[in-house]
Amino acid sequence: MYEMRTPTKAMPARLVAVYLLSASVAALIGCDSTDSDPPAVDGGIQWVRSAAEYKALSLQAYQAAAEDLQKFLDDKSWSALPDQENAEDLPVAIIADIDETTVSNVEFQATFARPFANHKLDSWNAANKATPVPGMLEFTRKARALDVEVFYVTNRPCEPKRGSDDPCPQKSVTLQDLREAGIETDATHVSLSNERPDWDREKVVRRNHIAKTHRVIMLFGDDLSDFVACARVSPKKPCTEAASTASRNKLTYDHSDYWGEGWYMMPNPMHGSWTSAVAIAPGASADADH
Repeated sequence: MYEMRTPTKAMPARLVAVYLLSASVAALIGCDSTDSDPPAVDGGIQWVRSAAEYKALSLQAYQAAAEDLQKFLDDKSWSALPDQENAEDLPVAIIADIDETTVSNVEFQATFARPFANHKLDSWNAANKATPVPGMLEFTRKARALDVEVFYVTNRPCEPKRGSDDPCPQKSVTLQDLREAGIETDATHVSLSNERPDWDREKVVRRNHIAKTHRVIMLFGDDLSDFVACARVSPKKPCTEAASTASRNKLTYDHSDYWGEGWYMMPNPMHGSWTSAVAIAPGASADADH
């Protein structure tokens, strides 16, 4: 089913600033902690919460993607999945992460009591109105106006809740968050980790599932694992080895032609699978991305 296809140009200068500035801000963070009380808000959270530069970078990424939409629609041989082939006649789709890509949970990051736990984020999301990431809503409206389907692949996990018979109560909260952010969608376009037996935190499995029925023209995320396989310290099938800073850097450069050309990385210096790779916080939960 798959064959490598190389994009037509290198990363545009318009997006270089996203990675340079995000990398600089990342040096400020200490998001994952084992303290029992909420710490003082760190630099990465403050930057996302307050800096005009964060908003500018998010707008820049989504507006660059909006400029690219039509050419990817017109080029039926194009796929943002390097191995996808024979997809010329399939419906067109985009795959996006949710947290820090579609909606922001910076206020949760600023206020929750450490250590991180999935149920804390789920409870916070259920009780608070979701905030869209700058530029996301305008881009999504343009994509849908061009008959592009948007699929949301998140690592918010399906977990049982006491008093609920729903095997995945987190899904309704996630759909609620998307509606609050201005996105009307349905359960078939949203996938959580552990929603099916083979849908774990390695997102490539779900991307390939979508690729069976759609030509995927764009990927959006705030974590390397939103774009490539085997970028996590805790490997899941089909990956067999733990990622390291060196292997993650190699994956990034091996796919350098895709950044800003079908792949759009959103700035997030607060959390992600990178924190485990650099061992930023002893005792931090591994791969705390969503």
